Amino acid sequence: MKILDKMKDKVRKAMKNFLQLQEAQNSTIYIQESLTQEANIVKNKIWYRGDSYELEQLYKQINNNNHSFWGTVPTVGMEIRKIHTGLPKLIVNTLVNIVHNDLNSIDFENEDTEKVWEEIEKDNKLLSLLKKATKDVLITGDGAFKISFDETVSNLPIVEFYAADKIDIVRNRGRVKEIVFFTEYNYNHNRYILHETYGYGYITYNLFDNYDNEIDITSIPDTAELQDISFDNSFMMAVPYVIFESDKWEGRGQSIFDGKCDNFDAIDEAWSQWIDALRAGRSKTYIPESLIPRNPETGELLKPSCFDNRYIKTDTYNGEGFTPTIDTEQPTIPTDNYLQTYVTALDLCLQGLISPSTLGIDNKKLDNAEAQREKEKTTLYTRDSIIEALDDVIPELVNAILKANKTWNDESIEDNEVTIKFGEYACPSFEAVVETVGKAKQYGVMSVERAVEELYGDTMTKEEKEKEVQLIKEQNGMLEAEEPKVTDDEDLENIDNEGTKEDKNDGDVDEE
Repeated sequence: MKILDKMKDKVRKAMKNFLQLQEAQNSTIYIQESLTQEANIVKNKIWYRGDSYELEQLYKQINNNNHSFWGTVPTVGMEIRKIHTGLPKLIVNTLVNIVHNDLNSIDFENEDTEKVWEEIEKDNKLLSLLKKATKDVLITGDGAFKISFDETVSNLPIVEFYAADKIDIVRNRGRVKEIVFFTEYNYNHNRYILHETYGYGYITYNLFDNYDNEIDITSIPDTAELQDISFDNSFMMAVPYVIFESDKWEGRGQSIFDGKCDNFDAIDEAWSQWIDALRAGRSKTYIPESLIPRNPETGELLKPSCFDNRYIKTDTYNGEGFTPTIDTEQPTIPTDNYLQTYVTALDLCLQGLISPSTLGIDNKKLDNAEAQREKEKTTLYTRDSIIEALDDVIPELVNAILKANKTWNDESIEDNEVTIKFGEYACPSFEAVVETVGKAKQYGVMSVERAVEELYGDTMTKEEKEKEVQLIKEQNGMLEAEEPKVTDDEDLENIDNEGTKEDKNDGDVDEE
């Protein structure tokens, strides 16, 4: 045992002398961002516009395009037709439609306030403006509503929306302090930028030339009459609109295209290669010269038509035993491989944003119906995020508009209780809803009233739903009949007394 202990001590000493850990030295890592916030917004706008010519120009001007499909210049003689699928625009438009088409109403507790709001809403077409604002926020990341007054246009408040590239949000301890709106003017072939700073209780105006030098506000006619104003500091005549918070730029919003542009580029490449393979894989017909039709008058060979008679002329061989024949070749196109690549790229583009079935894309070749319904939950998550943002923005915007209107009319301002009602998102098919609700009803975890509400939602009025519930209960024998009453001695006595009174009354009539 002593020998073993000595050996262990030697091993420990050897390890102490051999193993020496040193802390890592501090080092600085420099990473250069590919684009500024303004350039990133421009890139997202070009993706939404969906013009292949513009996309190619954009990526050729980006310094580091990471050898992208749109930024790569093909070898001479190996050019390929670059096709854009239009998927980014389809995603944004679909998300906006399924949210704003379900915006049922904006309600107030005070009827007088509701009448004033209806006039302002009609004058500004606010529902259409909200729809456009949501679209811009999904593309550019954020934006802000601006409230102003111009008697030459309307006697009511004028509401405008500025996208992320036309505003700057100033925050103090994480809270919005000011919103600066940028408006561009052109006068005498010169470019000017108006900065409108909206804060709590004040609006200031500053004019800058094309070299970012501040100049007098009266330098151009469009801004000559603008004056700084002040009002009640309890509210601001501007409301920011953000759906997703940005991970790159603190205090700003994030576009749904951020992190997806490489996938959009990949699906465009997959589709373009597929179409190029179809073009290269056209059938080719080889016809010997002796079999080519000739002009009966001149004897010249007839030229092939690119539409209905395409062929390639081959030299005629007149050797012994040779019989001229027409040969047609049809290259093999690996359609399944292209389809698999396209669907995989499509899944990467839609992950975390929207379901393929919501866009009307059928992937049943790879997914069954149950998998498609599960993917539909992704649409619900994105829709809930947009509605959550609207639930915060709309009441704040409505209050700001009404307070601005009362300030303009020299009236006392007050907060208004605003209720926003959104309808339920429709499932992919009515059959799926019936199946789900039917199972819940069968297991006894859902009432008839709730089942009718889930099935028909806003497509039926309250009276129609009550009538439908009654019909269902009658058909299923669920209506409760009144319990028969047992007659006792007291009831019989009352009946006899009433009969006696009636007999007396009849006798009086007979005597008359």
